[in-house]
Amino acid sequence: MKVKFFAMAAAAAVLVACNQSEMKPKEGYIGPSDLKVQDGLMTPELLLSLGRLSDPQLSPDGKTILYGVSYTDIAQNRSVRNLFTIPVEGGDPTQLTMEGKSVSGARWAPDGGSVFFMQDGQLYKAPYSGGKLGKWEQLTDVPGGIEDFSLSPDTSQIMYVASVHSAVEVPSDTDPMLDKAEAYATEDLMYRHWDHWVTEIPHTYVAALGNGMVTEGIDILGGSDVLYQLPNGPFPDIADLAWSPDGQYIAYACKKLEGKEYAFSTNTCIYIYCLETDETLQLTFEGGYDTHPVWSPDGSSLAWLSMERDGYEADKVRLMVADIIYPEMSLENVRDLTAEFKYNADGPVWASDSKSIYFASLVEGLEGIFNVITEGETVITRLTSDTLWFDFGSPFGVLQDGTLLTTYASMDFPTELVAVNDYAVRQITYENEHLLSQLDGHETEARWLDTVDGQKMLTWVLFPPRFDPTKTYPAIEICLGGPQGTLSQEWSYRWNYLLMCHQGYVVVLPNRRGTTAFGQPWCEQIYGDYIGLNMQDYLTAARDIKKEPYISGVAACGASYGGYSVYYLAGIHEDMYDCFIAHAGIFNEEHMYMTTEEMWFPNWDNGGLGEGPEFGGIRQGGSPWSNLPKAKRHYDNSPHKLVTKWHTPILCIHGGMDFRVPVDEGMAAFTAAQMMGVPSKLIVFPGENHWILKPQNALYWHRSYFDWLDRWMKPAEEE
Repeated sequence: MKVKFFAMAAAAAVLVACNQSEMKPKEGYIGPSDLKVQDGLMTPELLLSLGRLSDPQLSPDGKTILYGVSYTDIAQNRSVRNLFTIPVEGGDPTQLTMEGKSVSGARWAPDGGSVFFMQDGQLYKAPYSGGKLGKWEQLTDVPGGIEDFSLSPDTSQIMYVASVHSAVEVPSDTDPMLDKAEAYATEDLMYRHWDHWVTEIPHTYVAALGNGMVTEGIDILGGSDVLYQLPNGPFPDIADLAWSPDGQYIAYACKKLEGKEYAFSTNTCIYIYCLETDETLQLTFEGGYDTHPVWSPDGSSLAWLSMERDGYEADKVRLMVADIIYPEMSLENVRDLTAEFKYNADGPVWASDSKSIYFASLVEGLEGIFNVITEGETVITRLTSDTLWFDFGSPFGVLQDGTLLTTYASMDFPTELVAVNDYAVRQITYENEHLLSQLDGHETEARWLDTVDGQKMLTWVLFPPRFDPTKTYPAIEICLGGPQGTLSQEWSYRWNYLLMCHQGYVVVLPNRRGTTAFGQPWCEQIYGDYIGLNMQDYLTAARDIKKEPYISGVAACGASYGGYSVYYLAGIHEDMYDCFIAHAGIFNEEHMYMTTEEMWFPNWDNGGLGEGPEFGGIRQGGSPWSNLPKAKRHYDNSPHKLVTKWHTPILCIHGGMDFRVPVDEGMAAFTAAQMMGVPSKLIVFPGENHWILKPQNALYWHRSYFDWLDRWMKPAEEE
């Protein structure tokens, strides 16, 4: 079945007006791009020049939205974020800051008369009136700086995140004279995480505001010798901590484990800290991730997100709620509001009457907003249309008439602010209209393909601008990372499908087994079966597009688990694909198990499923030395064991600071391809992690990606 949708360029082609009042740009300021589009086609330069809107906040009177936009200067190889406001009804945005250093975390004061924000690791406050910020007042001078903050409801206190020394030893710990030596010593696991050596970990502090400059606060974990992380790494998020409405308590999510136990477990629990007594109570205990606690406005209930099974990072995300019993601060009437809802919940937001909760969920390939009643019979209502091809975020505000203020995006444009009421969508911001309106439109299809076992698989297909079915085009099939995740209408700056189709490619996006927006059985099938049905799903999508008379050939490209998929497909595809690109891909599963950092992931995913033998007091069912049949099958079929069947050109890309899938995986794959006489190329970004983030590196990445595809997928006369 095919459902067609035409993504048309915006009608207006002018830069949206912005009131900058009388401000003058500070040194280093970066503003919106005035790039001119050639021939109506998207380019990597245009992609990196788009403004990136984030963190919207509704004013207390419900009339104004405060938000930030980051702009990039490729020549300077950096981005700067500044603050804006816009009326809820839309109109011209007003620029509040024109700084040369990023401003972040902006929050309204309760009376709307001032704004709190961060710059250079410290907290500031400025009066707000008439669409302008007044003189800045610095509120903190914490040594080493703060990484994030949250204000108490009456702004009399601040909760902030700062770093403390971890258990990883550096030379100056043993001898201060060795301050120029660089080494890391450890006697336990989790000594590195994502892209950094774990010499420091985040802790959360509380301090009073209004009594002079804040230089230190009370560590709610009990002191710098406590080696738990709060918020949890590798991407600490202040949303895992929440003030009670009366400001007397803080609910927080924390994985109170260290070393090997931390590396093998996802058991993150909910706690409540009492500011008056400095005491902490644990509210949840066994299981997997419990995160994102949020108090009801009346303080009677607490909601949070929860995964049931320890060690399983892709378990169903449930929306839990419980009654708070005072003064004991215990939970009663704990219930799963999404027990009969087969999809994951995200971003819970309480309604103002404390009787229902809004949340976001990816459902059948699209992210929508839902509402669930918290008392009595559970009723879940979808509040955004499932016929509009947009991904909506959780609401950041609800107006008196029930209108939701939220964000949306699609494969055709990045995040914008919108208002939603009775399925109708009204766009508020037009941050990138002056650039995107210069692009030619294109066609997208949603195809539901029959899989080899008789199920249906959603596959998005994007066609180039000015597509002519009487001509021929090369196709790119995207192998999704994760392996959990969803190819929805989400906009990406790393793998941008609009950019790909604008380079003259048909882009094929199969939501193969393991994707998360189609119910837990579809998601869980992939565990212990990396080489099975999901690989057949890729081949199904490739066969489907290849039978079209307008397709000249198909390339397979992917990152992380998508890179694994590329390496594996290279050994089994015969002649289905004409070209491969693997970014940060897993090549040798045995070596990967012993060099990655979050051990719970391969321990479960590689066939352990939370079972298997114990070694060193830790269950390791997904290890190379496991006796479980699925684990043995998994390692026996690692992509590196199929290299003698490789014969198709392949590009291997990797970041040198990638500690999730270490760089030697990419180097080993390239070496194997070279040894097999396969046309191949290796690109290593020494200072990048699992993603390529620095502007000039990203531009080189995109150019290299298309250079390789064009070399093998387009006839010489078309290059």
